[in-house]
Amino acid sequence: MKVALVHDFLVEYGGGERVLEALHEIFPDAPIYTAYFRLSGFGPHQSRIKQWNIKTSWMQILPKVFLSPCRIFAAKIFEGFDLSDYDLIISSCNTYFAKAVKVKPTALHISYIHTPPRYLYGYTTSFNYKKNPLTRVSGELANHYLRILDFKTSQRPNILIANSKEVQARIQKFYRRDSVVIYPPVSTVIPSEATPKAGDKKYFLSVGRLVRGKGIDVIVKAFTKLNLPLKVVGSGPEIKSLKFKVQSAKLKNIEFLGQVADDQLAGLYANAKATIMASEDEDFGIVPVESQALGTPVIAPRAGGFLETMIDGKTGMLYGGPGMVSAESLIEAIQRFNSSNNFKAEDCIKNAEKFSKEQFKKEILQLIDKHFKK
Repeated sequence: MKVALVHDFLVEYGGGERVLEALHEIFPDAPIYTAYFRLSGFGPHQSRIKQWNIKTSWMQILPKVFLSPCRIFAAKIFEGFDLSDYDLIISSCNTYFAKAVKVKPTALHISYIHTPPRYLYGYTTSFNYKKNPLTRVSGELANHYLRILDFKTSQRPNILIANSKEVQARIQKFYRRDSVVIYPPVSTVIPSEATPKAGDKKYFLSVGRLVRGKGIDVIVKAFTKLNLPLKVVGSGPEIKSLKFKVQSAKLKNIEFLGQVADDQLAGLYANAKATIMASEDEDFGIVPVESQALGTPVIAPRAGGFLETMIDGKTGMLYGGPGMVSAESLIEAIQRFNSSNNFKAEDCIKNAEKFSKEQFKKEILQLIDKHFKK
């Protein structure tokens, strides 16, 4: 059986790329078709993908700045790939219509949907195009066309996989299709570097891309007022303004670490008091599971994927909710957390086990086997 993997684009190492990596481990000989690839964006994770057989589109010759405006051509880009030799195609899809690929009639096309494109359906995104009158008008016109295209291309795969029940509901609402929930893979193996150190657990941790919608501004504002130690892991367009605010206020309690390697990140998780989240409509959220896998509870909004990955009061603390996440509500949650002794590392680790990479691989192979046995 010949297998091909398809992914929107490869410009950074995030949750979607972790899913692709696990799929590639199942099918190590499968080529990966993608619209655009930039190895430099993977930072300390570059070695993970250097040996992959990556096949790109004509977009590869363009600067990265064209990635967003070219999304209007994304479906055509993926339709242009010749996948007629493959019996199984697994697409990994979020914003760039990887599910639009055309396959031969006898092939099985499974599409793993991280979420229907957030920018098309009113969810918070990293760029607010409505601020500028020009981009607002052009954006609304483009998005009307892209919503129609998104629905059409979502009917092509034989099977849709949702990465959470939250996304499963979105698929039903926007695509009018059933889907199977298979949670993304999260490493639940605790490396020796992540052994908690005596006397640590003095700081809080924030992990994720520093973009609009992830709530990092809310977290920084809360810790500015609390004056508690916070370590921030991640990079993105918001980092300059966040650093400026911290430096202007002459704060010493907030530290920006940028991207870090997995072994260092594991140690940061294991030695933190809690991992802090502030995104209101998270699709799934791998960070809370990573944190729990290393025995560290999570403080996160009562919304989205957090409702599936956390046990409130046992493996973390939920606060606020849609439209109610603020620095004030986060401060109140942190104060409640600091006065509680209900969180045990073993409870966190046990809860994370159901999101393991091994479980992900098992469910993917069972789904494929079930189809080919029909």
